[in-house]
Amino acid sequence: LFLATLTYDTLRFEYEDFPETKEPVWILGRKYSVFTEKEEILLDVTSRLWFTYRKNFPAIGGTGPTSDTGWGCMLRCGQMIFAQALVCRHLGRDWRWIKGKRQMDNYFSVLNAFIDKKDSYYSIHQIAQMGVGEGKSIGQWYGPNTVAQVLKKLATFDTWSSLAVHIAMDNTVVMEEIRRLCQSNFPCAGAVACPAVESDVLYNGYPEEAGVRDRLSLWKPLVLLIPLRLGLTEINEAYIETLKHCFMMPQSLGVIGGKPNSAHYFIGYVGEELIYLDPHTTQPAVEPNDSGCLPDESFHCQHPPCRMSIAELDPSIAVGFFCNTEEDFNDWCQQIKKLSLVRGALPMFELVERQPSHFSNPDVLNLTPDSSDADRLERFFDSEDEDFEILSL
Repeated sequence: LFLATLTYDTLRFEYEDFPETKEPVWILGRKYSVFTEKEEILLDVTSRLWFTYRKNFPAIGGTGPTSDTGWGCMLRCGQMIFAQALVCRHLGRDWRWIKGKRQMDNYFSVLNAFIDKKDSYYSIHQIAQMGVGEGKSIGQWYGPNTVAQVLKKLATFDTWSSLAVHIAMDNTVVMEEIRRLCQSNFPCAGAVACPAVESDVLYNGYPEEAGVRDRLSLWKPLVLLIPLRLGLTEINEAYIETLKHCFMMPQSLGVIGGKPNSAHYFIGYVGEELIYLDPHTTQPAVEPNDSGCLPDESFHCQHPPCRMSIAELDPSIAVGFFCNTEEDFNDWCQQIKKLSLVRGALPMFELVERQPSHFSNPDVLNLTPDSSDADRLERFFDSEDEDFEILSL
């Protein structure tokens, strides 16, 4: 007990608390005051799923690494932004994790989707192996775009969440494409979302009512990821106001990116500082205990979150949003349009109704690797990988 207290207090001591400031604190679309709501801020941060480096997990691919220390930080950030989407989808933005309190089954189903083993939907094993198809060998560093592309592919297997994942390329969000994606596969999506209830299906935590709910809905919940480059070697100051506004939107999933050499999951800001969860801590892999229950404390960051100056942000990022309903998406579009009218805020991406005629079809790009467009896109979005030094194991 003494050791546990000592460790916890040491952590409390090492991490600087929030500054006493009149500036509001924004966490994923929620506004707080440091003076009157400090406990609420910390509870909100602690409730996010925190994924860090782990060691001693089953070897990736059977013979690969058993730890992701030194190379998995962007993969862990990808897990965090996607876990936030699953929390919003299955638990709601108001859900809170309280240490020692019995959590609902849906929470463990979400957590199980990220556990370090080969058959979890979004495990480090799945992300690393799916990345091979994106040209990344296992243990190689990912950029924000690569991890977004891999998560999109993995989400197709997650029939419980039944998400529509859209990655907006070329700094352009095409509303028509998103509507087509979110309204596809109906009315049969309900059947897909509720597979036959067998013991192995229940192990993955499919609640029976999910299918009924989805059959009534004509919109698949949307996860929108927008890979961006906000400058050449450092962030262009003109984008800072727009970036801050992204954290104010109720649809915000935060931002994955970092500073040179390390990836972070940004969940908000205060003043000129970004608030983030840091994956650069190596913890032992977690196994379910004998009763099948998963010890979950190490998946929640129980000290004040880290902060860094916005100006230090590497210009390669991916911004995420979650729209549970069509109304959420329409509201998000209205907010983005209003944002373009804010003085001193340069838009980070364009919102258009339909695909501009000069765009090539993205599917065609993928099929023609010799196309200069495809090369340009590949270089543009993976150039961020070159800026990061791979830390030695």
